[in-house]
Amino acid sequence: MVSSPEKPWLAHYPEGVPAEIDPDQYRSVTDLLEDSCRRYAANPAFRSMGSTLTYGDLDRLSRDLATYLRNDLGLAQGDRVAIMMPNTLQYAIAIFGVLRAGLTVVNVNPLYTPRELRHQLVDSGASAIIVLDNFAHTVAEVLRDAPACRQVITTGLGDLLSFPKSVLTNFVVKYVKKLVPAYAIPGMVRFKDALRRGAAGTLAPVEIASGDIAFLQYTGGTTGVAKGAMLTHRNIVANMLQAYSWISTRLREGEEVIITALPLYHIFALTANYLVFVKMGGTNYLITNPRDMPGFVREIRKLRFTAFTGVNTLFNGLLNTPGFDQVDFSNLRMTLGGGMAVQKAVAERWKKVTGVTLVEAYGLTETSPAACMNPIDLKDYNGSIGLPVPSTDASIQDDEGRHLGVGETGELCIRGPQVMKGYWNRQDETDKVLSADRWLRTGDIARMDDKGFFYIVDRKKDMILVSGFNVYPNEVEDVVAQHPGVLEVAAVGIPDEKSGEAVKLVVVRKDPSLTEEQLRDFCHANLTGYKRPRSIEFRSSLPKSNVGKILRRELRDSAAS
Repeated sequence: MVSSPEKPWLAHYPEGVPAEIDPDQYRSVTDLLEDSCRRYAANPAFRSMGSTLTYGDLDRLSRDLATYLRNDLGLAQGDRVAIMMPNTLQYAIAIFGVLRAGLTVVNVNPLYTPRELRHQLVDSGASAIIVLDNFAHTVAEVLRDAPACRQVITTGLGDLLSFPKSVLTNFVVKYVKKLVPAYAIPGMVRFKDALRRGAAGTLAPVEIASGDIAFLQYTGGTTGVAKGAMLTHRNIVANMLQAYSWISTRLREGEEVIITALPLYHIFALTANYLVFVKMGGTNYLITNPRDMPGFVREIRKLRFTAFTGVNTLFNGLLNTPGFDQVDFSNLRMTLGGGMAVQKAVAERWKKVTGVTLVEAYGLTETSPAACMNPIDLKDYNGSIGLPVPSTDASIQDDEGRHLGVGETGELCIRGPQVMKGYWNRQDETDKVLSADRWLRTGDIARMDDKGFFYIVDRKKDMILVSGFNVYPNEVEDVVAQHPGVLEVAAVGIPDEKSGEAVKLVVVRKDPSLTEEQLRDFCHANLTGYKRPRSIEFRSSLPKSNVGKILRRELRDSAAS
């Protein structure tokens, strides 16, 4: 392999952003969190459903949980603890408590089926799981197949809310809305009881090394069997500092309020919302059920917030929810989009409604996650994923690992202190994506311009090959999404006798009168021949992951069947 490429992006860094960060500034994520709890003890750290957890509360309750996990459950350093819940105050405590005990967090999607949960518990070897009552029936179903998981801690949605809201919330959730299916788990412990028992004990000092695994973060499963990315304390600290150094020039210590609608079990929200904003003494306002868009809008209409993160589908959904344009955006200083490509039509409408540019960032589970970000003071959407963050090498490479030049298209590769240690118990999979000199092959096709801005062309696996021409679904979707009658769109490849593959569009209408002919005319005007759809299907919704990513593979599979 040739030597590393130059870093043209450094000349275009926003003012005040350093070229390098010190990934050893904190020995562990725990040290970082404890530091913020000392500095901002009286400040609100997390808010949810009208209740507040101060940094002092977070410090005390996470210590109680850590004490319980070590003393009462007898968990040993390095043991894994799964957390299976939506955004709640309990989740905020659980993450810190597990780490503080010298254990590894295994974040679990609460909407997992028994099959998916079984795989993650068995693969990770988790010794315990902390779960919201609403999803405990799934845990009960798989425990017999996960013998390592000896202890279950359960909690109700309202458990940490103030009285009487706590009792009322749990009653309504269980008996009125009937959202808690019956379950039986022998020996389970309630979260509040675990905290109470921990408070009666003393936490012995825990020595955490920077190379210890902080999170076993499972990849989305959109590429097959979910794999656990081993993210060390150093990985997470580095990425938190990389993101913090990028955005802190625009934000104020101890004064920021971020809307956390993306689930904390997703690496984007975990780092960008939880860790970065705890580092700066800010407040995370937790949205427990962002899929209830009208309820989401009602909730944020009561708030004065300064920052917002999301994915394209979340922004699009909010923009199409009545009342969103009545939200108070006067304090909003930053909107960050990631997880999937931000579409131009959505970004432009967001700017029009909120007055704030939707700044696109790029990352992966394997990079903790931030790898590239656009300048926070960006004036308008630019279609780029931005510049590599501090202490990060980025390179466009061919299949042999050779670095390609400016404007050339190849696979985006990332190297830096945020790149994972590897996949848990999957050395063969690790070797496929991590080179000997620690370049991570992202699987994304991209190019770099002469200023060091990177542009994603598409996922390697999603590319459609039409008569020898490469068609990238992102480009087609971005064009079609600009039609005023389109709410959402996905482009996938389908088998074709003549061209090998052809483009199929799956469209959710905004305008019920939109016809196939109108869309074909629009595509004819905006796309060259081989990029135009051979087939168009209208649906009432598109399949999505729980973080809002459109599941193209599911659409491809249904088209082929």
